[in-house]
Amino acid sequence: MPESVGEMGIKPKEIKTIGQMVEYYLHSPQFLALRPRSQKDYEYVLNRALQTPVSVSKAFESIRIAKVSVSDCKIVYQSWLQKGKRMANNTATVLSVVFNMAEELELLASNPMRRVKKAKQEVRRVMWSRDQVKLFLDTAYSQYKWRSIGLIVHMAYEFAQRVGDMRLLEWKCIDFDTKRLDLVQSKRRAEVHIPINASLLAMLLEQHNDFGFQEYVVPNVRPINGSYRPYNEFEVSILVNEVKTEAGLPKELTAMDMRRTAITEMVEAGVDTTQIMAVSGHNSPQSMRPYIKHTFKSANNALARRDSYKNEVS
Repeated sequence: MPESVGEMGIKPKEIKTIGQMVEYYLHSPQFLALRPRSQKDYEYVLNRALQTPVSVSKAFESIRIAKVSVSDCKIVYQSWLQKGKRMANNTATVLSVVFNMAEELELLASNPMRRVKKAKQEVRRVMWSRDQVKLFLDTAYSQYKWRSIGLIVHMAYEFAQRVGDMRLLEWKCIDFDTKRLDLVQSKRRAEVHIPINASLLAMLLEQHNDFGFQEYVVPNVRPINGSYRPYNEFEVSILVNEVKTEAGLPKELTAMDMRRTAITEMVEAGVDTTQIMAVSGHNSPQSMRPYIKHTFKSANNALARRDSYKNEVS
C-alpha cells in the first residue's frame, strides 16, 4: 500500500471508515485540482451522502471502508432516488470517485458503487411559458426572503445560462458601466459577453446596494460566522418550490428549465444559430440540436416565411 500522507496528516493505512476516506479525498491533490465550483459541489454532495442511513442505527459514513458492499451502496442509492434521479446519479458518480481512490490505495478490493445500476434519466422537455416566468418573478420579488432566488432565476432566464453559474456568479462578472455580463462558464469554459436589459439591471443595482460589499451577486442572506456564501443546489431547489407553491405554478417546472426555455424562445423567434451560440456558449451548431426541436411555433414560422416568399415571387 502506498504510504502517501494527505494534507490532513492521515496515512492511507489509518483510514478505517467511509467517512475517513471521504475526508482523506477532500484533502487530496486530486480534489484540490478541481475548479472551485466543483470542489464546493463535491463537498456538499459527499457530506450529504455520508449522513444517509443504511440501518436504523448506522449512517453510511460509519461503515468500514474495507467492508463496504454492493448491498450497502444499493441501499443508500435507493434513498437518494427519493430526491430525484439526477441527484441520486450525481451522488453515486461523486462517491465512485472516492471509492476509486480507495481502490488505488488498496483499501478496497473493488469499487462497489460501479455495480449499482443507475436510473435512466429521460431528456427533459419541460419549458416555462412567458406568463409563468412573469408570475414566478413577480411572486419572488414581492417578498424580501425570496428576492435572491428570484434574481438567480431571472438571470438564468434573461442570460440563458445555467442556474449553477448564476448562483455562484461574482460581482466582478457584472460591468455596470457597459451594462453587460462577462462570464466564463463552469461546464465548458466558454466565454460569453451578454448585455443586461433594463429590468434585470434595476434588480442587480438594488442587489448591489445590499450585498455589493462581498464577492457573490446572490449570497445566502443568512451568513455563517459572519461570512457570506452562495446558495447550494439543494437550497435553490427548496426556495424555488416555495415560490412556485405560493404562485400556484405546476410542480414539474424547475429553475434548470430556464436555460432551455430561453434558448428555445430564441430558436422560435428565428434568431440565427451562431447568434444564439454567442449567448448560450455552445461551441458548435451540432451542440444546439437539442434546442432546435419540432415545435408548432417553429413549424408555423417556417410555413409563414415560405408563404411570404411564394407571394413575393408570384
